[in-house]
Amino acid sequence: MIIQPRVRGFICLTAHPQGALQNVKNQIDYVKSKTEIKKGPQKVLVIGASTGFGLSSRISAAFGSGAATIGVFFEKAPSEGKLATAGWYNTAAFETEAHKAGMYAKSINGDAFSDEVKQQTIDLIKRDLGQVDLVVYSLASPRRTHPKTGIAYASVLKPIEDAFTNKTVDFHTGVVSDISIQPVEKEEEIQNTIAVMGGEDWKFWIEDLKNAGVLAEGVKTVAYSYIGPELTFPIYRNGTIGQAKNDLEATVPILNKLLEDLGGSSYVSVNKALVTQSSSAIPVVPLYISILYKVMKEKGIHEGTIEQMQRLFADRLYAESGQVLLDSKGRIRIDDWEMREDVQQEVAKIWDSISTDNLGQVSDIGGYRRDFFQLFGFEVEGVDYTKETNEVVSIPSITD
Repeated sequence: MIIQPRVRGFICLTAHPQGALQNVKNQIDYVKSKTEIKKGPQKVLVIGASTGFGLSSRISAAFGSGAATIGVFFEKAPSEGKLATAGWYNTAAFETEAHKAGMYAKSINGDAFSDEVKQQTIDLIKRDLGQVDLVVYSLASPRRTHPKTGIAYASVLKPIEDAFTNKTVDFHTGVVSDISIQPVEKEEEIQNTIAVMGGEDWKFWIEDLKNAGVLAEGVKTVAYSYIGPELTFPIYRNGTIGQAKNDLEATVPILNKLLEDLGGSSYVSVNKALVTQSSSAIPVVPLYISILYKVMKEKGIHEGTIEQMQRLFADRLYAESGQVLLDSKGRIRIDDWEMREDVQQEVAKIWDSISTDNLGQVSDIGGYRRDFFQLFGFEVEGVDYTKETNEVVSIPSITD
């Protein structure tokens, strides 16, 4: 079939397998162009492995240090005449390329919040790898069914105390407008968001993996967070999502104590603002990212998810020195270039004057759009989108 992008709001309803393949190859080529991570992980579990930072983490581990990887995710498989989700095609591409390079790579498709998927993962580790020495937690979901109680929680994206009004952009039309978001009405909305996006499930994973004996001596685990600039604080860091991120970060000392007898350690990495399926849904953020992209590209310090994750692995988690550089609150900061004073000063200056009329001149809205469509395998250089494409693509380890 000929596959074209079909968009509804901040979601693309279609995905292109050949575009996904080329995207994955591009990320692999980037990692291979860098120096091998000599002290890198060898057996890695990535929870939330099919898109964004999770996918780039898996690629960085496999092609940066030759790691065997298991990926866990929840994606829709294709059938004749029906497309898969982008994450399915990404994973099919990753596994194919990893197997070509002689590396172990298997995947589990299911609800990572569930006890059943946790057990499937443990069984696979025991059978094939014995133990893992790195666990990456990169889940992004708007909903979670609690595995112990069966209660279904839904997260909300709201400020907490006052309504928040600021600029935003429709990145499809290029219209800059003001948006107002009302604050939470009930404490329950905050707690539900923490239940979905906080640290409890990460803790459940590490507890179950440890109890099963599949965590290696010296194991590391890392989860991902974001802080951002003050202009997004009301809707992000000081909003409901920020409360969940606080909970995630507060899980680190709990996991450090849990892993103490293994000589293990846990970290939260604060990453850069990038175009992801999650960030596209947050008002204000697409406009901020469009400005940020322009400023950072002009300074020669722009990074995508693969550049971020390669730097996280090579310069932080597995640095030659053996020391993991942390901020005053014990976090890894891979948002360090984004939060540079000169970068943020320029972003703030542009923010004050940006409008629909000058959007194309003072921001990189075109780069934002391109990155958005590339999440789904579109607008990737080297792919002929006028050609018929087989939509039924298998993930080797799931369909074997």
